[in-house]
Amino acid sequence: MDDDSTRDDAVTMGGLEAEHNLTAGEASILTKLTQASVQLFADRGYSQTSVQQIVDAAGVTKGALYHYFKSKDDLLFGIYDRLLSLQRANLDEIVGRGLCAEATVRLVCEDVIVTSIDGLHEATVFFRSQYMLSPARQTEVKRRRREYNDAFEAILLQGQAEGVFRDDIPRQLLIANFFSDAHYLSQWYSPGGRLSKEQVAGELTDLYLAGLKTT
Repeated sequence: MDDDSTRDDAVTMGGLEAEHNLTAGEASILTKLTQASVQLFADRGYSQTSVQQIVDAAGVTKGALYHYFKSKDDLLFGIYDRLLSLQRANLDEIVGRGLCAEATVRLVCEDVIVTSIDGLHEATVFFRSQYMLSPARQTEVKRRRREYNDAFEAILLQGQAEGVFRDDIPRQLLIANFFSDAHYLSQWYSPGGRLSKEQVAGELTDLYLAGLKTT
């Protein structure tokens, strides 16, 4: 099977729920494939990395790779899918606590920064190569981001209804204002630097809320 082949019978991974259904052995193989692909995509570039190189680095067979992923395209998508799935699960859990809008936004924003830093290497690789995803996968990424943004917008609406968040700026700008900070992390943040991920999350969230609140 060559590098451009796809497998219709692959167990296409779809975020946290799918991974939780794996056995320990299956999860170990998936982790090896993910780590190997991330490192190779970072070192060689997505287009210059072959499936054979990925399985060699992971120490598994092509058959093992094609059991979980239909193609190299699926591997690249899966890198970001896991981060998106984690952040959405965390958002839903935070919203489910029924807190006031300000407390909810604080927890959600801090989570986005911390999880983005935890997955900084993976996210950097993905953003550098996402334009090479198939049109269908690019559409799926946009859909998933839009769903998250819609859920975040609902919290902003709650805060505006409570009178604690300003309503003189379009909500799309309020959303973009925060998430641009998360997307820019790879340009300046160093995990080994003097700022911890918790510090960065807290300070950026404070700055965001200072501009978001009515007083």
